[in-house]
Amino acid sequence: MKITILGAGVIGVTSAYYLAKAGHEVTVLDRQPGPALETSFANAGEISPGYSSPWAAPGIPQKAAKWVFMKYAPLIIQPMLDADTWRWVMAMLGNCTSARYATNKSRMVRIAEYSRECLIELRAETGIAYDGREQGTLQLFRTQKQLDGIGKDVDVLRRDGVPFEVLDPSGCVAAEPGLAHVRDKIVGGLRLPHDETGDCFKFTNALAKLAEALGVTFRYGTDILGLRTEGTRVAAVRTSAGEIASDVVIAAMGSFTPRLLKPLGLDVPVYPVKGYSITVPIVDEARAPVSTIMDETYKIAITRLGDRIRVGGMAEIAGFNRDLPPARKATLVYSVEDLFGGAGDQSQASFWCGLRPMTPDGTPVIGPTRFDNLFLNTGHGTLGWTMACGSGRLIADLVDGKRTAIRSDDLGLARYQGRAT
Repeated sequence: MKITILGAGVIGVTSAYYLAKAGHEVTVLDRQPGPALETSFANAGEISPGYSSPWAAPGIPQKAAKWVFMKYAPLIIQPMLDADTWRWVMAMLGNCTSARYATNKSRMVRIAEYSRECLIELRAETGIAYDGREQGTLQLFRTQKQLDGIGKDVDVLRRDGVPFEVLDPSGCVAAEPGLAHVRDKIVGGLRLPHDETGDCFKFTNALAKLAEALGVTFRYGTDILGLRTEGTRVAAVRTSAGEIASDVVIAAMGSFTPRLLKPLGLDVPVYPVKGYSITVPIVDEARAPVSTIMDETYKIAITRLGDRIRVGGMAEIAGFNRDLPPARKATLVYSVEDLFGGAGDQSQASFWCGLRPMTPDGTPVIGPTRFDNLFLNTGHGTLGWTMACGSGRLIADLVDGKRTAIRSDDLGLARYQGRAT
């Protein structure tokens, strides 16, 4: 079949790779001059299946009220009146119950663990390199209350068979020796030894080259203007270079997917939650992190990428705003310097922001729509890198009508109408 994929981020490129492997003629469209130049460009760098959790969780409304007034706040809400923002926020708050959290986390872990298996297989088959490390994720707790609150996460991890370790301060330092200088600030940690790290931008570019070798055509610098439908099918993609017809269309445009599909009457509840990162060159190896540390207090991920440290986090509800306020950079700098002071040269730090495509329940939207040949692979939030390979392989199997390796009927758009696809 001829398949057109909209978006050349990590989700679009992995989808293209697996569809090309299945024998399809694939074209990828993107407005940027190359792959992974938007949300996939400088994310936190963690591949953390075990840490796959929805932001909508019990207690979040109360925590959010406190976060807003923190100096180094993990959550920033800009005053806005548009209906889409508040509708998404209310839907997210509606998922902040124990029952919904357990259901949503289980779905996310299912996709993420499958994706980990797919990435391991891909790495073995291709030798793809992307500054990868396989040394786990350490969720770091600065207060006893944080450590005491991990029960629900541990229950899900145990039920889903995900290995984990609950560590005391000495155990945290043993896993991350660079924390030895701040042992007194740590009460404990939750370590996920099977988690990995890697540069998503490097991975996506390397995989795009592998996909091209399989026959995939990438058309960069091409604006996607809309979809032309005929009855229950998408007849063509309207672009700045003219119309492109294909047998199947896959929308993988992250936060921009809802705008594309709204004229078709499809309501895709994906919102652009803004996140920030800095990338810092390492100047003191002994003080640098070994893998990924999640600073639970500030919701900041600190990740080792080769000879660099990537520090990413925060959630800003600000629509499609892409400003780079110095106060946001200050939060990232504070977290990494407080834990790994002197490890990196902050004078050489590069500052970036991206729009994470978040669903209200945390789970991405992967699957068909009411249009016979239109599929979605979007809404991965902060976990696009973690879930990329599994999502790409899953959408390829769904397009082919194959039995999927994991349950997929509760991952599509239809779940928001309370029914399976």
